[in-house]
Amino acid sequence: MSGNKQLFRVSFHNQGKIYEVYAERVNDGGLLGFVQIEGLVFGERSGVVVDPSEERLRDEFADVSCSYIPMHAVIRIDQVTRQGSGKIRDADGNNVMAFPHSLYQSTNDPGGSEK
Repeated sequence: MSGNKQLFRVSFHNQGKIYEVYAERVNDGGLLGFVQIEGLVFGERSGVVVDPSEERLRDEFADVSCSYIPMHAVIRIDQVTRQGSGKIRDADGNNVMAFPHSLYQSTNDPGGSEK
Protein backbone atom coordinates (compact mmCIF):
# COMPACT_ATOMS: atom_id res chain seq x y z
CA MET A 1 0.00 0.00 0.00
CA SER A 2 1.36 3.41 -0.91
CA GLY A 3 2.24 6.30 1.40
CA ASN A 4 -0.83 8.26 2.52
CA LYS A 5 -3.54 6.13 0.95
CA GLN A 6 -6.22 5.13 3.45
CA LEU A 7 -7.94 1.75 3.43
CA PHE A 8 -10.97 0.67 5.44
CA ARG A 9 -12.37 -2.76 6.24
CA VAL A 10 -16.18 -2.59 6.56
CA SER A 11 -18.28 -5.43 7.97
CA PHE A 12 -22.06 -5.33 7.60
CA HIS A 13 -25.18 -7.51 7.53
CA ASN A 14 -26.83 -8.12 4.15
CA GLN A 15 -29.62 -10.66 3.49
CA GLY A 16 -28.69 -13.03 6.31
CA LYS A 17 -24.96 -12.90 5.55
CA ILE A 18 -22.04 -10.88 6.89
CA TYR A 19 -20.13 -9.03 4.20
CA GLU A 20 -16.55 -7.85 4.74
CA VAL A 21 -15.28 -5.45 2.08
CA TYR A 22 -12.30 -3.14 1.67
CA ALA A 23 -12.81 0.45 0.54
CA GLU A 24 -10.72 3.57 0.01
CA ARG A 25 -13.38 5.99 1.31
CA VAL A 26 -16.07 5.67 3.99
CA ASN A 27 -18.27 8.53 5.20
CA ASP A 28 -21.84 9.49 6.10
CA GLY A 29 -22.57 10.56 2.52
CA GLY A 30 -25.19 13.08 3.54
CA LEU A 31 -28.02 10.51 3.67
CA LEU A 32 -29.39 10.22 7.18
CA GLY A 33 -28.97 6.69 8.48
CA PHE A 34 -26.60 5.45 5.76
CA VAL A 35 -22.84 4.90 5.50
CA GLN A 36 -21.34 5.66 2.09
CA ILE A 37 -18.64 3.29 0.81
CA GLU A 38 -16.59 4.25 -2.26
CA GLY A 39 -13.57 2.82 -4.03
CA LEU A 40 -14.12 -0.85 -3.28
CA VAL A 41 -10.82 -2.72 -3.46
CA PHE A 42 -10.49 -6.38 -4.40
CA GLY A 43 -7.43 -8.62 -4.47
CA GLU A 44 -5.56 -9.32 -7.68
CA ARG A 45 -6.98 -12.11 -9.80
CA SER A 46 -4.64 -15.01 -10.36
CA GLY A 47 -5.26 -17.97 -12.60
CA VAL A 48 -4.25 -20.52 -9.97
CA VAL A 49 -5.97 -19.53 -6.73
CA VAL A 50 -9.57 -18.30 -6.75
CA ASP A 51 -11.39 -17.27 -3.58
CA PRO A 52 -15.09 -17.96 -4.32
CA SER A 53 -16.27 -15.56 -1.61
CA GLU A 54 -14.26 -12.66 -3.00
CA GLU A 55 -15.37 -13.55 -6.54
CA ARG A 56 -19.01 -13.29 -5.41
CA LEU A 57 -18.28 -9.86 -3.92
CA ARG A 58 -16.48 -8.78 -7.09
CA ASP A 59 -19.45 -9.88 -9.22
CA GLU A 60 -22.04 -8.27 -6.93
CA PHE A 61 -20.26 -4.91 -6.83
CA ALA A 62 -18.88 -5.04 -10.41
CA ASP A 63 -20.50 -1.84 -11.73
CA VAL A 64 -20.90 -0.06 -8.38
CA SER A 65 -19.00 3.20 -7.89
CA CYS A 66 -20.63 4.02 -4.54
CA SER A 67 -22.70 1.94 -2.13
CA TYR A 68 -24.95 3.17 0.69
CA ILE A 69 -25.20 0.73 3.60
CA PRO A 70 -27.91 1.24 6.25
CA MET A 71 -26.21 2.34 9.47
CA HIS A 72 -28.04 -0.29 11.53
CA ALA A 73 -26.53 -3.02 9.29
CA VAL A 74 -22.92 -1.93 9.93
CA ILE A 75 -21.05 -4.12 12.40
CA ARG A 76 -17.62 -2.53 12.31
CA ILE A 77 -15.41 -0.14 10.34
CA ASP A 78 -11.64 -0.42 10.73
CA GLN A 79 -8.90 1.65 9.15
CA VAL A 80 -6.25 -0.88 8.15
CA THR A 81 -2.72 -0.75 6.79
CA ARG A 82 -2.92 -3.89 4.65
CA GLN A 83 -5.65 -5.24 2.43
CA GLY A 84 -7.06 -8.68 3.07
CA SER A 85 -9.52 -10.60 0.97
CA GLY A 86 -13.19 -9.69 1.03
CA LYS A 87 -15.53 -12.28 2.50
CA ILE A 88 -19.17 -13.29 2.68
CA ARG A 89 -20.00 -15.41 5.74
CA ASP A 90 -23.19 -16.88 7.12
CA ALA A 91 -24.53 -14.80 10.01
CA ASP A 92 -26.04 -17.84 11.76
CA GLY A 93 -24.36 -18.83 15.00
CA ASN A 94 -22.24 -15.69 15.32
CA ASN A 95 -22.31 -13.58 18.45
CA VAL A 96 -22.59 -10.41 16.38
CA MET A 97 -25.64 -8.18 16.77
CA ALA A 98 -26.62 -5.27 14.54
CA PHE A 99 -27.55 -1.89 15.98
CA PRO A 100 -31.22 -1.53 16.92
CA HIS A 101 -33.45 -0.56 14.00
CA SER A 102 -34.84 2.50 15.81
CA LEU A 103 -31.55 4.38 15.84
CA TYR A 104 -33.18 7.63 14.70
CA GLN A 105 -36.34 9.14 16.16
CA SER A 106 -38.92 10.55 13.78
CA THR A 107 -39.68 14.26 14.22
CA ASN A 108 -43.18 13.70 12.81
CA ASP A 109 -44.57 11.40 15.50
CA PRO A 110 -48.29 12.22 15.56
CA GLY A 111 -49.33 9.87 18.35
CA GLY A 112 -46.16 9.00 20.21
CA SER A 113 -45.20 12.25 21.95
CA GLU A 114 -46.50 13.27 25.34
CA LYS A 115 -48.21 16.62 25.74
